[in-house]
Amino acid sequence: MSPTSYRTAPPRDIILALFLISLIIIIQDFEKSKRYFKKSKNILIVAGIVLTIAAEILSMPLVRIFVNYDKELLLMTVRGFRLFSFSFLIMGINIWASSFFTALNNGFVSAAISFLRTFLFQVAAVCFLPLIIGIDGVWTSVLAAETMALAVTIIFLIKEKKKYRY
Repeated sequence: MSPTSYRTAPPRDIILALFLISLIIIIQDFEKSKRYFKKSKNILIVAGIVLTIAAEILSMPLVRIFVNYDKELLLMTVRGFRLFSFSFLIMGINIWASSFFTALNNGFVSAAISFLRTFLFQVAAVCFLPLIIGIDGVWTSVLAAETMALAVTIIFLIKEKKKYRY
């Protein structure tokens, strides 16, 4: 689990939707499955937008809680938090997709998404982005890792669509 996963874990309704999708697929009611798939995906997209906007607006007061003793550090941290907050737009989709494939009893795809987003892509981004764009590379490494994981997630969703009919 990545350090940020616990903050963006899917809410109870999303977990219930994933359970229902897997149950519906088992009983072969694919139209219902498609509806739950679409609803849970839309909820996550809206939640990502709301969290990103809230983080952008509240970045200064939130950062002040932790870094109010040094103005230069405060400004750097606010900038970093604002850059990092864009990862909320896609982070939830990747977590949801991993949970979705777990609910469908496809552990390989679930594990692949989780491993790639929380380890491989994250390590690569932290190692290389600062060399290219400096300190902003550290702050945007999660966004880069989540973006790469989103590409993998989309590939898996497309590849497995015929099998699960979502």
